Amino acid sequence: MFGFLGKLLGLRKARKPITASLWRKVESGLPFLDFLDPQDRSRLRELARDFLATKEFDGAQGQPLSDEILLGIALQACLPILNIGLDAYRGWIGVILYPGDIIIPRHEVDEDGVVHEYTDEVMGEAWEGGPVLLSGFDGGAGHGANVVIHEFAHKLDMANGAADGFPRLPAHMSRQAWASAFGAAYDELCAAVDAGLPTTIDPYATEHPAEFFAVSSELFFTRPRILIDAFPAVYDQLRSFYGMDPALGEARQGRTRPESER
Repeated sequence: MFGFLGKLLGLRKARKPITASLWRKVESGLPFLDFLDPQDRSRLRELARDFLATKEFDGAQGQPLSDEILLGIALQACLPILNIGLDAYRGWIGVILYPGDIIIPRHEVDEDGVVHEYTDEVMGEAWEGGPVLLSGFDGGAGHGANVVIHEFAHKLDMANGAADGFPRLPAHMSRQAWASAFGAAYDELCAAVDAGLPTTIDPYATEHPAEFFAVSSELFFTRPRILIDAFPAVYDQLRSFYGMDPALGEARQGRTRPESER
């Protein structure tokens, strides 16, 4: 399926340019990308092309796969790895889209050895060594919530094993500083949620340190000021990890997007 769609988009080995109108249409639905300067925007486009050329897309339960949807996912998936590189997503190839919530059967064994089976409704899920599942794709723009960035943050987290909120850090970063910043923020958010206090961070982030990392990554790219105001040390760690500063880049919003294609 993706081979055919990829040829339509000109994103396979031929590397034919995507039309300026398609870029504009897709990027207009992703206003949080405006923090990027023109050079970084161009690099993101190239990375998105490579992503589409190396990953396979499938639509489940009749979910259509339009050119706009594919390109929108690619741009968002590649934003976190703009300064890390596509190799961060090696070892798996599939992205599966659903038209609504994804129903996943679960089973858990409690401390008494009793097995509990149930179904879980999720908006997305990243499987270690397997595909990324996404539901209800609508371009990803929202009030800090972004299922694509969230699930691909999980993929980065899984690069060094099971998702635990502690991805493989670049050599210049301190594991101790990361653990200190994220540990303190996670504990603070959990305490606030347990006390019934209102929070600017989605309470879902308290489910697990891995979810806290993924939710923080969503905010880092889409609503950076919220993350800075809540947990500045976490923002600083993500700024070093992702190699960019969306809050600073927001001052450049409104710049003209690049029109030319290579």
